[in-house]
Amino acid sequence: MPIEMQQRKEQDCSIAERFEMRRRLPDPALDGIVSDICGYRETAAGHFRNVEYASLTVPLVFSFAEPFAIGLGKAPDDNDRFASFAAGLFAGPVMIESFGTACCIQVNFTPLGARRFFRLPMSELTDSMVVLDDVLGAEGMALREQLGNAPDWASRFDLAEAFVTARLERAAETPLEIAWAYDRIIASGGRARISAIAEKLGWSRKHLAGSFSNAIGIGPKTLSRIVRFNRALGLSRQQTADWADIAADCGYADQAHLVREFRDLAGETPTALSVR
Repeated sequence: MPIEMQQRKEQDCSIAERFEMRRRLPDPALDGIVSDICGYRETAAGHFRNVEYASLTVPLVFSFAEPFAIGLGKAPDDNDRFASFAAGLFAGPVMIESFGTACCIQVNFTPLGARRFFRLPMSELTDSMVVLDDVLGAEGMALREQLGNAPDWASRFDLAEAFVTARLERAAETPLEIAWAYDRIIASGGRARISAIAEKLGWSRKHLAGSFSNAIGIGPKTLSRIVRFNRALGLSRQQTADWADIAADCGYADQAHLVREFRDLAGETPTALSVR
């Protein structure tokens, strides 16, 4: 989720008698690795529903209470309960339900930062939630206990940030070619030609796709789709939506193409999302 605040400042997004939520941007040393850290606690009984659209956030969740019900591209059922977990990239909507007692802290990684932190091919997390001990082992479970016993959100944020920083000290750097290609796609708004990027690197498109899948969990084509979608959604909320113009500006073949992409990546029509 995007957030606007100064470095280190904590933002309170609480709603009285429903939930409390705090966010903090991490230390500048983690710039490009962690986008933000979030604390969330429900304070009233109820059935809460939220839909997150396709994004480039890789979350790591430490839960201290009732698990969430999470469905990838569908409404969750009784088998879709997750407490502490990491989730890879998913090119579609994620439907999340909770039931009034959830409490967790979430570290949101960038795609390139997640590969360094987790130290495994990110294709192993793509389109899935993986339980905490499978991705971080005993040290992850120990951190969860520390976080749960901490007296306040600020202490939890400090613990989570220190853990990430220490783990990154032993992490391999992202290959320069992958970082360059990723930045090129982001900077172009998802409009850069994949063939041109591969040619510039002296790689085949197949090799580029495989390297991307290992590094961030999705190929460059899917990355471009998610970038274009989020740019189009942002533009629709900044101005009176002229969908034909937005489609052309963001590199869609036509307005019908934009509508199909919104349905795939958000599960909604463009018009429905623009008014939210």
